[in-house]
Amino acid sequence: MKALLIACFFILSAAPAIADDDDNKPVANSEQGAIALAAKAQSSSGLQTITLTSASDHPEFTAYGKAVNIQPLMELRNRYLVALTERGGATARFKQAEQNIRRQQDLYREGATSKHSLQVQQAQWQTDKALLDASGVQGKAIIDEARLTWGKKLTDWALSADADQLSGFLSGKKALLHITLPVNKQLASEIQSIEVEASGNRSAAIKAELISAAPQTDASAQGESYFFQTDGRRDCSGQSCGIHTIPGDNRIRTGMRVAAWIPEQGENQSGVVIPKSALIWHMDQAFVYIKTAEEQFSRRAIDHYSATAGGYFVGSGLSAGEQLVVTGGQMLLSEEFRGQIPDEDD
Repeated sequence: MKALLIACFFILSAAPAIADDDDNKPVANSEQGAIALAAKAQSSSGLQTITLTSASDHPEFTAYGKAVNIQPLMELRNRYLVALTERGGATARFKQAEQNIRRQQDLYREGATSKHSLQVQQAQWQTDKALLDASGVQGKAIIDEARLTWGKKLTDWALSADADQLSGFLSGKKALLHITLPVNKQLASEIQSIEVEASGNRSAAIKAELISAAPQTDASAQGESYFFQTDGRRDCSGQSCGIHTIPGDNRIRTGMRVAAWIPEQGENQSGVVIPKSALIWHMDQAFVYIKTAEEQFSRRAIDHYSATAGGYFVGSGLSAGEQLVVTGGQMLLSEEFRGQIPDEDD
């Protein structure tokens, strides 16, 4: 009996010391997703918040494509120029043949030449006429071949007299992109530019301008295809990467696969943009922490979000004016669940 009383005395004496240690720890409330953290602990852990502001976003979908080699298009241009040269020669010979046959006909009527000479000149006229017609067919065949592969606009650029529109692609200052949309998607009629990036990083995307619809699609995707051009370059020599037009610094080169972000049809959505660092994951669910009071935080599930250049756009679940935890959210999650584990003494 005496030993039991001594043991009870030591247990009661140790209880205040345990309570003192717990005063410095985060306290998880009974409400799921809520946690209390003293101001001193917030400072020492490096926890940071920002005030959310209103933002608007146009829904996007993702498509894929590649930077196209324009060498086949240039080969068609060279063939077309040769055909034009041949047609020019055939035209000149045919005009000469027409003059010759008229002169032979006049001489034949006056009896100054034989019928055989007239027939020889007629045969030459027919030969030159056939060569002229053939050169015209050859040129049209090249135009048709180009349009079947490259579409009317690129064909017009390539087969024009100077082809200035292609100079950027030849010098490497521009990249020609062939983008194929998913089967169930369409390019809205008002869309003239999209965002593209070679590694699939939405925040590093650059602008690409629409050229025209592509007559051929990617066999593996089966969706509508379009030609775009981009001259975006990024200079990452500083702490931030800005888009510049620096010769020789083109990020997208011939043969590269690219991801494209294309605006959906419809109106802009209202919401907020959160930094990527604010989003945390648990059990395949995305969460953020909101600071609800000076020493109180609440965990909130994020069901729908989309990548933007500044982070993630969230259309619902968060409101402008709320204090969002951007650094320290993972720590709060760990402390919240650790606080829910019963002590061994309990």
